[in-house]
Amino acid sequence: MHLDEFRALLERHARPDWTTDVDGVFVSKVERPNPPSPSMTGTILAVIAQGTKSIALGERVYEYGAGQYLVASVDLPITGHYTEASPERPALGFGLTLEPSAVAEVLLQAEAGGIPRAGGGALPGIAVSDAPAPLLDAVIRMLRLLDEPRRDRAVLAPLIKREILWRLISGEQGGIVRQLGLADSSLSHIARAVKWIREHYAEAFRVEDVARLSGMSVSAFYRNFQAVTAMSPIQFQKQIRLQEARLLLATHPHDVTGVGHRVGYDSASQFSREYRRRFGAPPSQDAERLHLPAGTAAAGLP
Repeated sequence: MHLDEFRALLERHARPDWTTDVDGVFVSKVERPNPPSPSMTGTILAVIAQGTKSIALGERVYEYGAGQYLVASVDLPITGHYTEASPERPALGFGLTLEPSAVAEVLLQAEAGGIPRAGGGALPGIAVSDAPAPLLDAVIRMLRLLDEPRRDRAVLAPLIKREILWRLISGEQGGIVRQLGLADSSLSHIARAVKWIREHYAEAFRVEDVARLSGMSVSAFYRNFQAVTAMSPIQFQKQIRLQEARLLLATHPHDVTGVGHRVGYDSASQFSREYRRRFGAPPSQDAERLHLPAGTAAAGLP
């Protein structure tokens, strides 16, 4: 019964841009299986009501379907696609942005000893679990608000968001979500490094310098970075470079060499080789099949 209402609400409120009238809440509807495409996760909860999705992070592959949820505690480069979707049975999903400040506020209000303490090391940045009934119930009540007057949404949506966060914090993947709200957790240090690499992806860097920036020893940084992202820092930078290159090629398909330089490649042959390994075709050929209007990118949930 939970999933029947869940599907009906998602169908009713799906929009082309996946947004809703509640900030930070998204509804996805996909009517056909799509080829794997690169994107960034954001820090998000994603719950599927219908269909199946597969995402890859480094060498890790996650699959989840109806009645399951995914949490991402760091903004990570993934490749993902729906493997089950059709016009008759579209893939349907709910998304909620996880704000570190909101997680921290819920943690502060939890009774002392009411939740497990976080361990010493960083946990993976992505996890998948079955959605328990109380979590699904809260998600459905959030979607019901989309049928209510604006004044009701303004008062009740923040309360239900807090309930959803609590269900996550106290649930099977609570460790991952709790670390998101702890200012001095291993995850927060890695998130600082991830942000720096994303903002400086075209620059060469030494791992020692990024470790120092994140406030960790080199050995601890490398170990925790690998645990969270399933990649080394250099591999992570390469993923970001290639994703940015693909977005640029969508709007500059005839400037392969220039795009390679803009994302940090000094060697055109190395850029072409790594691009082909990542996306299955050389940049010039891939650019021909990318026809995004300038300044746009494909929307979606992890």
